[in-house]
Amino acid sequence: MKMLLAGILSMMLFVSAPTSKSIVGDWKTIDDETNKPKSIVHIFVQNNKMYGKIAKLFKEPSEDQDPLCDKCVGSLYNKKIIGMQIINGLVEDDGEWEGDNGILDPKNGKYYDCKLWLDEDDPNILHVRGYIGFIYRTQTWHRVK
Repeated sequence: MKMLLAGILSMMLFVSAPTSKSIVGDWKTIDDETNKPKSIVHIFVQNNKMYGKIAKLFKEPSEDQDPLCDKCVGSLYNKKIIGMQIINGLVEDDGEWEGDNGILDPKNGKYYDCKLWLDEDDPNILHVRGYIGFIYRTQTWHRVK
């Protein structure tokens, strides 16, 4: 009898386990050139707008582990990249989040228009597109569990 109850409880937990369809959470970014993990970005929603901050950087031991954004301009110049807000005020439109000058690339200090959306088949994959006009680059980020 105990085995039956344990089995039923396990099935109930499995069936009710959430499969997140939300972009909110932590995402591992992958370097386009090396295909190695680059950072963890924490994405959150505040006042119906989406934001993201760099929570962690994956650096080689010989690299600066807590670098400054020397390519950024204005108030972000020479600020720490860890903790820096790189996704700014995206608004939701039919399951996609987008905004003008919505994402910052600390590597070059430039802002790009941005669009984020979950993969149709796998909610643990986030597509992140930065673009200027019709020129764009799309990265694939992976949910951190």
